[in-house]
Amino acid sequence: MERIGDFVTRDDDSQANTQFIGAEEPSILTSSFFLDHVGEVSLTLKPDGLSWKLMDSLCNDHEDRSTCLGIQILSRNNTSINISDVYAVEFIDWGLVHETLLTNPGCLLGHASEMYRFTVHGVDRSKSQPSLWAPIVYTFGHMDKPTCQMWVNRLNSFLTMETHRPKNLLVYVNPGSGKGNGCRTWLSLAPIFSQAKVKTKVTVTERAGHAFEAMASMSDKELNTYDGIVAVGGDGFFNEILNGILLSRHKAPYPPSPPDDESESDVLPHDPTATITEPSVSREDESPLLSSSPLGGSQPVKSINEDSEMSFPNERFRFGLIPSGSTDAIVICTTGVRDPMTSALQIILGKRLCLDIAQVVRWEKSQSGKDPRVRYAASFAGYGFYGDVITESEKYRWMGPKRYDYAGTKVFLRHRSYEAKVAYMKVEAEKTNAGANARRVKAFWGLSKESERVPCRAKCDICNTPVTPQMETRDPQKESNWVRVKGRFLSIGAAVISCRNEKAPDGLVADAHLADGFLHLILIKDCPRAFYLWHLTQLARKGGTPLNFDFVEHHKTTTFTFTSSGEESVWNVDGEILHAQKLSAQVFRGLISLFASGPET
Repeated sequence: MERIGDFVTRDDDSQANTQFIGAEEPSILTSSFFLDHVGEVSLTLKPDGLSWKLMDSLCNDHEDRSTCLGIQILSRNNTSINISDVYAVEFIDWGLVHETLLTNPGCLLGHASEMYRFTVHGVDRSKSQPSLWAPIVYTFGHMDKPTCQMWVNRLNSFLTMETHRPKNLLVYVNPGSGKGNGCRTWLSLAPIFSQAKVKTKVTVTERAGHAFEAMASMSDKELNTYDGIVAVGGDGFFNEILNGILLSRHKAPYPPSPPDDESESDVLPHDPTATITEPSVSREDESPLLSSSPLGGSQPVKSINEDSEMSFPNERFRFGLIPSGSTDAIVICTTGVRDPMTSALQIILGKRLCLDIAQVVRWEKSQSGKDPRVRYAASFAGYGFYGDVITESEKYRWMGPKRYDYAGTKVFLRHRSYEAKVAYMKVEAEKTNAGANARRVKAFWGLSKESERVPCRAKCDICNTPVTPQMETRDPQKESNWVRVKGRFLSIGAAVISCRNEKAPDGLVADAHLADGFLHLILIKDCPRAFYLWHLTQLARKGGTPLNFDFVEHHKTTTFTFTSSGEESVWNVDGEILHAQKLSAQVFRGLISLFASGPET
């Protein structure tokens, strides 16, 4: 043995200090390394992860070795990392490795020596804030270069087995989203993608509609060369990209159109020859609850021929969203936090979940009859109050995200209601509003709780449950399957997901799920301004009950139609304006896949 500085090495064969356990291609490696700022450790590599144990400890196992003088040195919980949480391993050659020891009084003693080093880049999950991820780096040192290189090669061989991770991504950055931080957000994250060896083709949009036009004009052959597309921006920007891809590629019948006459007893007309986009569409895709939709994140990713047609649902191609918008509701609902780094790490690690998408159809009169105009929504479509707020806010774009507060206050004080007719498809026994008066008072004082709420979380059982015969969509041709409501409404909303954001911590519908195949139709009837304020107050409270009011109806459905009594009406579709006097919508279960893992508890 030979002592070099403060470290002990062996003067025999360079790899004699490394033990192999297994066959010729060992599945387990064990060796002595120096972990930067920790000390000498026994390092073990298995196919599922890397672990280490401190060898020369000056403190016994019952002493706190986590900090000294307020500086974090060694966390008991960070003595291993799973391969699934590692995104890069790099050999960084010769340099300093610091050895940190804690003496009995708790004083920090630092020593450093030069040796060969490699780094392991991975993910650290916050223990205080669920769903928050951060990058973490471990630097290991050894006096023998071949030993370091061998460990790097073996770790990288394990990383290549993570075949679900993206290798090539399209990235679109909206420089004007939110407070105009889109470019700065991407520049801060680009090195992480580079470290993980993820190729990115980056485009900074120059105008509204730029990303939509690019997606709509891109050939399927070119799109198939990428593993997915990442939007750096807000919900509206994501909607632009979503529509650019889906409008020409999603093949399915349209939902039934609203009735033309004033009679409420007639069956809603639905002419398949006028509304089906492609005559060869399979019957499976006619159901908004797509039984063929891949749910969950554990399915193998299938390879695809670059010349094949891009269609949806698609197991391989995924959408990513890095938040840089005004509300970022989609990111909050799908990752649990509004944090660009968390979103970037989930994209790099190839996380996957399915997301319901609503198809919203505006019906216009033309010489050939009804002419449909289609939009897709990933989070929400709203009319009345919601449409008025988005319209009013467009006048104050110079204010940034604060324009929504200002516009919302103006629209609330205006307190306009609208005459409209809504019809929705029954999918389950409707709950009565009995006792709503009592619940309204309790909701105002924060006393009412809905114990039946089952919020959507990572590895959600509800979203991962396959479609059963009992869940199949009812026949839209049958009159008995429809419920009609006519009256004056302050707002009409259709939520695909819970729509959680910083203004509404539980969202509009707290128990809405990401991929259960349902829309949540919220009808808010005309009521005194004070009552509507109660509703909005509950919406802004954590644990509030905004749906427990007499003037609020909440219906789970798969399809609905809308007709305004006025000449024109304005809808808010994922933060974008849609003018529609006649409209219908349906939901497609798990239509797209996201680079996300769902909110963690």
